[in-house]
Amino acid sequence: MMEWELLPIPLFVVISIVLNSAIAVAGVLPSAFLTALNVKVLGFGLGVTVSIIGEAVGAVISFVLYRRALQTYTSPNGKRFKRLREASGVEAWFLVLGMRLMPFVPSGLVTLSAAFSRMTLTSFATASTIGKVPALLIEALAVTAVMRIATGWQFVLIALLVLIYLLWRVFQSNGEKI
Repeated sequence: MMEWELLPIPLFVVISIVLNSAIAVAGVLPSAFLTALNVKVLGFGLGVTVSIIGEAVGAVISFVLYRRALQTYTSPNGKRFKRLREASGVEAWFLVLGMRLMPFVPSGLVTLSAAFSRMTLTSFATASTIGKVPALLIEALAVTAVMRIATGWQFVLIALLVLIYLLWRVFQSNGEKI
C-alpha cells in the first residue's frame, strides 16, 4: 500500500491530476475515492481545488478524444444523437452545465454528449468546470464526513449504499421508475 502522505506535495498534486484525467477518460470510474485522498492529504480547500483541476483537465482530454473518435466512427447524417449533434452555443453550454450539476449523471456521459454536439472546446471546458465545482464540494464534504466516523460505521454505510444501489437497479430493470 502506498503512503501518499510521504510524497512531496507537488509530486502528489501532479499524480492526482494525472489519475483524475485517467478516470475521466475511462468515463465509468468514480472519482470520489481520489477526492477523498486529496482532501485527506492536502486538506479540504487545496484537496478540492486539486480535484477540480484534475476533473477539468480530464474532461477536456476526454472531450477531445471522444470527439476525434466520433468523427472517425460515426456518420454525420446518422439518426443517433441528432439532437445533441445539433446543439450549439448557449443551448449546448447550459446543457453541459445542467448535466454537470446533477450529481448522479455519469461524467463520461456528459462529456460524450457534449462531444456529439457542435459545442467548442472552450465552451465545454468552461461549462463543465463551473458545473463540477458544486458537485465536487458536495462530494468532498460527504467524504470528509465519512472519514470522520468510526471504521465500523463506514462499512455499514458502504453496505447500505450498495444495497440501495442494487435495489434501485432491480426496480429499474423491472420497468418501474423511481
